[in-house]
Amino acid sequence: MINFFSNHKIIFYLTNFSLIFLYLFPGSLIGLIIYSDKKIQPQITSDFIISSNHFYVFILLSIISFLSFNKLGQSKIVAIYLILLSIILEIFHIIIPERSFQWSDLFGNLMGVIIVIFIRNLINKYGDFNK
Repeated sequence: MINFFSNHKIIFYLTNFSLIFLYLFPGSLIGLIIYSDKKIQPQITSDFIISSNHFYVFILLSIISFLSFNKLGQSKIVAIYLILLSIILEIFHIIIPERSFQWSDLFGNLMGVIIVIFIRNLINKYGDFNK
């Protein structure tokens, strides 16, 4: 599976493009498609302290990113990219119509990235997949 993503980096690029497009769209494109109202944001699960939608999306993006760029030097760059992306995209919500900056969304983004980085570091440190 790791080789699949590293050999097909187009999945990473398409996922990134889709995420950036959905983040920068004024309102909710998914809400517009499902509910015919761009002011309604579909919820996968209810929020607790952080935004669950943002958490799930950034976990998925982080997994795809680390599987696509699995070499040590690449993974450090990917980690920095994901953290910066999660912050910058949420800050853009300040100026995008029908969108608003929310701390819970920002923390959901960051928690999704940080958890995948943490798990990846544990696997690299303690996992022995060479057998």
